[in-house]
Amino acid sequence: MSEKALFTKTFTVDGGDFQNAGSVSKQVKKILKQLNIDPDTIWRVMIVCYEAEMNVVLYARQCEVTLSIYPDRIHLKLADEGPGIEDIEKALTEGFSTATREMRERGFGAGLGLPNIRKTSDMFEIESTVGVGTTLNISVLLPE
Repeated sequence: MSEKALFTKTFTVDGGDFQNAGSVSKQVKKILKQLNIDPDTIWRVMIVCYEAEMNVVLYARQCEVTLSIYPDRIHLKLADEGPGIEDIEKALTEGFSTATREMRERGFGAGLGLPNIRKTSDMFEIESTVGVGTTLNISVLLPE
């Protein structure tokens, strides 16, 4: 994989900000369309970006999202300040959720966010420290 980014942009997502939830995903989509990235790749990036962004809105205080475009892939790094994840393996299990009743009433908390990110991406790494936060590194490969 090539290591020199052709394009990089950083965004901020605020936890609990449901009014602006999804706005980073929309901005990323607009950038990828302007760069003529193929629609299937954009669709995959949108899924992983939106799922990760919603996890931040639901659980974290704040997150820095960095979009990097390389010759061979689209990369998203999300580094949040939040409660962290106690059991990553459990959190990656479809259907497992720590969502509150309020979150479920808003239509979230099915326990599909992290599993969908992992399934839809070509590279998925997660690191988390309880009481500090979680970092996701996600890549979607570009077609050759």
